Amino acid sequence: MRQWWQSAVFYQIYPRSFKDSNGDGIGDLRGIIEKLDYFVWLGVDALWLSPIFKSPMVDFGYDVSDYTDIDPLFGTLDDFDELLAGAHHRGLKVILDLVPNHTSNQHPWFLESRSSRNNSKRNWYIWRDAKPDSSPPNNWLAYFGGAAWTWDEATGQYYMHNFAPEQPELNYRNPEVKAAVFDEIRFWLRRGLDGFRIDTVDRLMKDPEFRNNPPSNSWKPGDNPSHRLARVYSEKAEGIHRLVAEMGDVFREFDDRVSVGEIDYSTDPRYIASYAGSTEHPEVDLPFNFAPLMLTWDAGVIRRFVDEYDALLPEGGTNYVLGNHDQMRLASRFGEGFRMAAMMLLTLRGTAFIYQGEELGMTDGEVAPEQYRDPQGINLGLSRDPCRTPFHWEGDEKAGFTTGAPWLPVARNVATLNVEAEKDDPDSTLTLYRRLLAMRSAISALTIGGYRSFDAGDGVFAYVRRAEESAFAILLNFTAEMKSISLPQEIMGEIRLTTLLDREGKSVQNHLTLRPYEGAIIEL
Repeated sequence: MRQWWQSAVFYQIYPRSFKDSNGDGIGDLRGIIEKLDYFVWLGVDALWLSPIFKSPMVDFGYDVSDYTDIDPLFGTLDDFDELLAGAHHRGLKVILDLVPNHTSNQHPWFLESRSSRNNSKRNWYIWRDAKPDSSPPNNWLAYFGGAAWTWDEATGQYYMHNFAPEQPELNYRNPEVKAAVFDEIRFWLRRGLDGFRIDTVDRLMKDPEFRNNPPSNSWKPGDNPSHRLARVYSEKAEGIHRLVAEMGDVFREFDDRVSVGEIDYSTDPRYIASYAGSTEHPEVDLPFNFAPLMLTWDAGVIRRFVDEYDALLPEGGTNYVLGNHDQMRLASRFGEGFRMAAMMLLTLRGTAFIYQGEELGMTDGEVAPEQYRDPQGINLGLSRDPCRTPFHWEGDEKAGFTTGAPWLPVARNVATLNVEAEKDDPDSTLTLYRRLLAMRSAISALTIGGYRSFDAGDGVFAYVRRAEESAFAILLNFTAEMKSISLPQEIMGEIRLTTLLDREGKSVQNHLTLRPYEGAIIEL
């Protein structure tokens, strides 16, 4: 039986930047509640909220101090229940961000663990003795800079953190930790939540021998210094697939729930598919597919990946991600090709994830170093703040986002790239997204249909989606050149949509010319 999530479109909300209801400059749950009808109008199926749990906000919610409560910045449990009920009433699903790899150093579990070497929760986190010279236990590095170990003077040991020192790693080799985290998942699923996106799910297990990581073969001077070692032992250690399968079993205790696993930014389709597990031993329902973010943006490269990846998951689990709160926005990364990228995202088989603002063509904001809020930006100069600037509801200086001072500066192009300016513009990016989403929802070939690519010349990625009696060909020009394409004999029909929104109804027989970065959907 097909599950709802196998062909859904998820819309990722970064709550701090979506809509502020109380004028403090930070988005909140009531702001999302105010805008629930927008998601129905847009045409998405499900909402994914980045972290809203109680947190000191060192890493903006990815340092959780209470997994079963909402941070006051965002609202209350009652607000969340109202949001969930309102979404369900409108036919929308809702998932939250679970951060199981680490907690805040202010979480009661860690406060106990840190209180004494003899405390019952000492082994809930990863503690190690110093080397004889007082240096850290090994050479592991944190993603946000420096060693992955912080010395605790009171108890005379180091604790591990793959991110900030305020984010100590949980010890999943301790069954009590697994049981506690699994109960946190059940708390929300019993409340009616439709699932979780699970942060860094493939990094939960560390090498029990704590061996040094070897040098990275791909790192070079000038690259992110935290990547100069290959993370062979500090994550993804033996036992990880068994642990992820056990976590997946918790979701399967409930009907119609989804587990979305954030895994490494890999371009290996076999690695991605491996976290789906097997029919006998399923793991997460949707292992995040970040490959299109990492691969060379070339039609041939993307085609080869999609062909192999799609064949590995014939029963469902395929998904595509082109943007999120950690990456450059589509329009900044792909330039003129971002509309074509959107057409690809929404016409490939499986689940699609849209990051807020992509449907407007929002670009990365301009955030000066002195305005950085992101710990990665503050420590390494590699800030993720530009892709987290406030959503553009209107064209004023505060973007209709807040009546106060926005927590990050509003992008300069807000006057033209906003919902009010684009909603009635027949040529806008927002109109393109709405039409793509409407087609996807109405046409089974574009949701549950099969996938087959075909040759259309260099620089063009072309494929057919077919289900029952309907079939559509999608042709995507990845280049800045005009492409005159001689089509296979069976590719005949009528243009239903192009990324430039201007050739619908035109007949196609054996030949098609695509303009630079143009995409076209042809009903066969």
